[in-house]
Amino acid sequence: MKFDIDSLREIGDSLVRNKRRTLLTGFGVFWGLFMLLFMIGGGQGLKGVLSTIFDGFATNTVIIFSETTSKPYKGLPEGRYWDMDRTDVERLERMVPELETVSPSIGRWGDAIEYGNNTFNSSASIKGVMPNYMKIEAPRLKYGRYINQVDIDLERKVCVIGKRIYQSLFPDGGDPCGKFIKVGSVYMQVVGVDFNNGQVSINGSADRSVIIPFSVAAKLYNRGNTVDMICVTGRSGIKMSGLEKHIRSIMARQHMFDETDESAMMYLNTEQIFQIVDNLFRGLNFLVWLVGLGTLLAGCIGVSNIMMVTVKERTIEIGIRRAIGATPRDILSQIIWESISLTVLAGAAGIVFSVLMLNMTEIITQHQAAFQINFGTAILALSLLALLGILAGLAPAFRAMNIKPVDAMRDE
Repeated sequence: MKFDIDSLREIGDSLVRNKRRTLLTGFGVFWGLFMLLFMIGGGQGLKGVLSTIFDGFATNTVIIFSETTSKPYKGLPEGRYWDMDRTDVERLERMVPELETVSPSIGRWGDAIEYGNNTFNSSASIKGVMPNYMKIEAPRLKYGRYINQVDIDLERKVCVIGKRIYQSLFPDGGDPCGKFIKVGSVYMQVVGVDFNNGQVSINGSADRSVIIPFSVAAKLYNRGNTVDMICVTGRSGIKMSGLEKHIRSIMARQHMFDETDESAMMYLNTEQIFQIVDNLFRGLNFLVWLVGLGTLLAGCIGVSNIMMVTVKERTIEIGIRRAIGATPRDILSQIIWESISLTVLAGAAGIVFSVLMLNMTEIITQHQAAFQINFGTAILALSLLALLGILAGLAPAFRAMNIKPVDAMRDE
């Protein structure tokens, strides 16, 4: 295509002469690209918000805890409750090699947490865990460290506190490690502060939890050898749903219940929850592109129609240009570049406006996630728009190219 400064001037003059139609048609393209990019950025931001909800939680975790049986088994009646114990942890580690982490847990609710005159008694949870629990619910340590094996072996009365508990007990900030807080009726030394904001957690959210050694919790709360729940994760590439039957069989043989009795043991597979979320966003992305491209296509059809009308109104002008030496290629180039200019200019405005609106959305949501589009997506959308501009200008351009000077003079 021939494209020089004279062609640019002619394109500008043409768009100004038809400014009303240009504005209306350009608005269609502008709105289509804005909707596409805003939905893409909004979808990414929404995914980011959900990611903060699942922050730190292992995506291949299964939570196992005992329930009441619903079937009789070997003379034992239905409606029987059973307890898991520490030997179940060793048994799973030994008999299920596909498991990477097996971590028992003891939970307690309702104890007030105090430091000096400050108290936190708003749904605090106390979790007795092993050091490998951090592979289940990864902490974000602002200060100090996590529970370690020495704490377990020596039954140290130490704890890691959540963000909201830290802010309530230590409103002036600073490192609280080494200080003693009162957990219920027992004083515990703070060894770490967890700033994990994830909302998906076990036995209470991380920001409202006090993490203490498993051995200390068992002794303080008279649990003996029993555990409240066992959290397990699989090795890389292992589907946790494929291990359910084997794990149920192991637990059923040990605790005398029917392995087909799903009510007897809860097997909560979080892997399935994360998979549902991933599928939801795949479907959302497909819908965003489908709606956005449909809107863009409608805008480009409008461009094609307006260029058809423009060519018809400029029949005489085109005929005169042909008469004084303009080649068909010059006419073709002129019309197509007008179409491209209209779509690209409107698209650039749509990109700018969508970025501004996404920035406002990010501010409104207090920067919980990045509601933005990346540079590559913007360039791809603009390139696609330029291609659609070429396609939209082809039919009007061929019509203009076929206008003969004699026919143009006859129309006059």
